[in-house]
Amino acid sequence: MESKPARILISACLMGKPVRYNATALSVSDEIIQRWQTEGRLVLVCPELSAGMPVPRPAAEIQQGHGEAVLQGQARVIEQWGNDVSREFLQGAYQTLELAQKHHCAVAILTEGSPSCGSSRIYDGNFSGSQRAGQGVTTALLRRHGIRVFSHHQLQQADDFLRNASHNPLNN
Repeated sequence: MESKPARILISACLMGKPVRYNATALSVSDEIIQRWQTEGRLVLVCPELSAGMPVPRPAAEIQQGHGEAVLQGQARVIEQWGNDVSREFLQGAYQTLELAQKHHCAVAILTEGSPSCGSSRIYDGNFSGSQRAGQGVTTALLRRHGIRVFSHHQLQQADDFLRNASHNPLNN
C-alpha cells in the first residue's frame, strides 16, 4: 500500500495571494510548486491574516531578538509606528501550527524576511531595510514542533528532503 504524499504548508503570498503587509503578493513561479499544487499537497496560510490582522497593515519587525525570543517573551514585534503586535504574531503562529498539524504537514515553505515566516533572515528591527540572521515567530514555533521549514529560495532542498523522507522506512 502506497502512502499519501506529505502535505506542504506554504505562505499564501507565494501563491499569488495579495496578503502581505502592503497588499501585494510575492508570487513564485516554479515547476516544483506547480507539481506540488497538481498533486494537491499545498496548504496555504498567512499567519498575520489568521490572527485577524488587516491588509494592508503597517510594516512590523522583531526588535531585540528573533522569533524564538518572541515565543519566550524576551523580544517584541513592533509596527513601524510603535504599536506592539507581538500578541497578534503569536496568535498567528499558534493558529498556523494548528493548521499544519491538522493537515499533517511535514514541511513548510515560508517567505524569507518576514517577522512571521523568515526562516534564516529577518529585518533588523530598526525599519532600515536591512536584514540580519534570524527566524520569524511562526518559523520558530513550527520548528519547535518538528516541522521542517524552508524559505521560498530553498524549493529544491525542500523537494529533496521530501523525496528522501518518503523513501526512509522509518518514516512509514
